[in-house]
Amino acid sequence: MTYAIIKVAGKQYRVREGERLLVDRLAQDDGATITPTVLLIGGDGAPVLEPDGVKVTATVLEAVKGPKIRIGKYKKRTGYRKHTGFRASLTRIQIESIGGKPARTAAKPETAAKPVATASEGTSELPAGYADMTIAEIKAATAGWDAGALEAALAFEHEHAKRKGAIAALESAQTHQEDES
Repeated sequence: MTYAIIKVAGKQYRVREGERLLVDRLAQDDGATITPTVLLIGGDGAPVLEPDGVKVTATVLEAVKGPKIRIGKYKKRTGYRKHTGFRASLTRIQIESIGGKPARTAAKPETAAKPVATASEGTSELPAGYADMTIAEIKAATAGWDAGALEAALAFEHEHAKRKGAIAALESAQTHQEDES
């Protein structure tokens, strides 16, 4: 399941796993887990309009204030001027899972600093820890990979993750490697 349409605080939102969004203020503490009403599930073929048994879990991250909106009233030739302001009370939530499967967690900063092991020449093995890498880490690490590792990573993206940014980075690295040789 690629996306879901949920209902939170009377409004509908289209969400994906790992996504963060601002919703109207919820009466939940930071770190609380909520399960909003699921209206539609889509992404794998036709959308399912009545998703029985499918749960979306979200974690409340923090309570925030929205941007300040300035309101001014004015009547000409009377000297009447009035200004007020308004800031919406919002809650930032993160979608943890859709359909009971937990979202993929990003690599920790300590693991991002470690050098990535490259595949040996002539074999088509994924680089170590590739499945847990973020798109930014993939872009940074592709310079040290050989053609087999790039090909294996690209095949992995097309079969499993389908992250557009990672696919673009891998294809760019392949083109760059072909231009150099």
